[in-house]
Amino acid sequence: QVQLVESGGGLVQPGGSLRLSCAASGSIFSISDMGWYRQAPGKQRELVTSITRGGSTNYADSVKGRFTVSRDNAKNTVYLQMNSLKPEDTAVYYCKARHVTNWGGLYDYWGQGTQVTVSS
Repeated sequence: QVQLVESGGGLVQPGGSLRLSCAASGSIFSISDMGWYRQAPGKQRELVTSITRGGSTNYADSVKGRFTVSRDNAKNTVYLQMNSLKPEDTAVYYCKARHVTNWGGLYDYWGQGTQVTVSS
């Protein structure tokens, strides 16, 4: 079993910055892809960004140039640096990690979510 614990959400003014962290723990063999999703009230959960174990990244068009994802494989931790935040970035942000077992099984795990509110 793998647990994901997120931190770093909060209230920030438009144009401000926040940094989210998500640490995986438990019976980990290997973590492959990690990513961040968000869900605003009344909307579906959407992919914000993802990063492979090797560091290849993918971003939603709405956050390109403003958000940066990174990871520390030794700590099984993924980070999301969010700059130039806009009110439309307000959402609950969820971390996702893909666990690869020693027999090649793939299992996705989700964090509990952290609220990001961008408002003046």
